[in-house]
Amino acid sequence: MPRDTASPSARLSLAAQLRQRKPLEAFAAESDASAAAATDSAGRTRLRRSLGVWHLTAISIGATLGTGILVVLGTAVPLAGPAVWIAFVLAGVAALLSALSYAEMAGSVPVSGSSYSYAYATLGEGLAWVCGWCLVLEYAVSVAAVAVGAGQYVNEALGVFGLALPDAIAEPPGAGGVVNLPAALLVIVAMLVLVPGAREGAWVNTVLVVVKIGLLVFFVAVAFTAFSAGNFEPLAPMGAAGVSAAASRLFFSYIGFDAASTAGEEARDPKRDLPRAIIASIVIITVLYILVAVAAIGARPWETFTDGEASLVAIVAEITGQPWVAFVFAVAAVLAIASVVLTVLYGQTRIFVSMSRDGLVPRVLGRISPRTQTPVAGTLIVGGAVALAAALVPLGALADATSIGTLFAFALVNVSVIWLRRNRPELDRTFRVPLYPVVPVLGCAFCVLLMVTLGWITWLAFGVWMLVGAAVYLGYGRRHSVLARAS
Repeated sequence: MPRDTASPSARLSLAAQLRQRKPLEAFAAESDASAAAATDSAGRTRLRRSLGVWHLTAISIGATLGTGILVVLGTAVPLAGPAVWIAFVLAGVAALLSALSYAEMAGSVPVSGSSYSYAYATLGEGLAWVCGWCLVLEYAVSVAAVAVGAGQYVNEALGVFGLALPDAIAEPPGAGGVVNLPAALLVIVAMLVLVPGAREGAWVNTVLVVVKIGLLVFFVAVAFTAFSAGNFEPLAPMGAAGVSAAASRLFFSYIGFDAASTAGEEARDPKRDLPRAIIASIVIITVLYILVAVAAIGARPWETFTDGEASLVAIVAEITGQPWVAFVFAVAAVLAIASVVLTVLYGQTRIFVSMSRDGLVPRVLGRISPRTQTPVAGTLIVGGAVALAAALVPLGALADATSIGTLFAFALVNVSVIWLRRNRPELDRTFRVPLYPVVPVLGCAFCVLLMVTLGWITWLAFGVWMLVGAAVYLGYGRRHSVLARAS
């Protein structure tokens, strides 16, 4: 018989294809928690199951802790004033509500792909693609944004010896430089650490997480020795609008728990360990963020915080008067930023594995190496692209763009929980969102509220990004969709 050469779009209308949901049973077949074989039923190389609950928690903390404090704090204080700690609370509450929904979905659909996979199982291919495209914005762009901050701390460390990197190689275009070389090098090092395997990268990350927690605890102890309650008056000089704007920007600092959910196919017991890791990490992160924000404002008047400054190093140097303390703190801060870059880059590559498996992005991004059982080609491609963005794009634009993509993806996860509860009530769930449906509804509402407070330039950039995503889907994803071909 002649081979059927008709494209999927000729056999399935666009509207029908956008509504198609990937069956939960298909996810289970692709990611069997008990499978020990190196290949799946289709002969493809599997990701290696090697991560326990501590590794997963460390991935979540590593992808989050440090971003808002070490990099974005200086940009948020001028917006909220002393009330920046309240902005952290608001962003933390919004993140916690979504984290609870993530925990339920991770225990129900324990696969790589995070909110992209959850949306595909519940809301259809169209919204799954939108979510996946937002995750590209969330992960790849946030890696670049965090890496941009590394240059500030490298200069702080060199400043102890009276040295500094020239602006031409320490700042991106638009910020007084030509290329941010430290940021690009940091991404490249993280990329090379991830290539050998998830377990190897997880151990490196665990060490870096311990270093960064110790770093922030040390800062709090030092800052409270110079604490002044008068620095909190007036509490909110820019009013509620300033606090909301700061919370929207700081939400960028809470995306780490999403990275843990991308490890579903590499966790030894994902249905049990993923929910535990997500909840534990968001609690630890929120408490540390609030403590550091209060200590920083208490030690230094809010008017002295400036965008682009490595604020915590400056505070430690002022209080202690010891250059070597500032040097050690700056070096440790670079390691903390490296942990964020490592884990978020890991998450992006695993999301592409899922999207590639579904045919929505090129297969090369999801090809697993038989030797390392990792997506080597995808890691190198993504790492190279992110290094280029980190070298050339300023921090502020990156942070806001990441926030809006993150908020949109989180909102879809909250909706996915409601859909799955209504349509698959019999599904085995190792974690259930408390106070259902109040929590997912509030989680979605908080995300929408924070999105609304972002500036029109951010919305314009988001709209352009979505248009590019629609073109990519129509030009590639629709024609190569595995689900559409099966239909």
